[in-house]
Amino acid sequence: MSRDVIERYFDAFNRGDIPGMLAEVAADVEHHVNQGPVRHGRIAFAEFLAHMAHCYRERLGDLVILAAADGSRAAAEYVVHGEYMAADPGHPPARGQRYVLPAGSFFALRHGRITRVTTYYNVADWRRQVA
Repeated sequence: MSRDVIERYFDAFNRGDIPGMLAEVAADVEHHVNQGPVRHGRIAFAEFLAHMAHCYRERLGDLVILAAADGSRAAAEYVVHGEYMAADPGHPPARGQRYVLPAGSFFALRHGRITRVTTYYNVADWRRQVA
């Protein structure tokens, strides 16, 4: 079951379907990123997703999902194929630069919904690619 939730979440991501992604997360979702503070709740996560959709166009490839037998945890490894579309504060200027970046996400799940998303990627590598 947890694998199905994660598959739907990433399928929605690749379609640019923010409501579809939000349908898979709990109201009290926690979003942990490798740089910056934890975001708490579906509203804060939705704001983050809208910001990302404005600044970046991304598609995930080579997706591999691993899920715990009890449905409480899952992990995914993938490659981000992206385009930097609009300036993101604190980052280099955007000029449509393309990037390819290995990344991964870890999930906690409860009652068929994602309660935690933790995403990791190499920020220095991304900056090098878009410089």
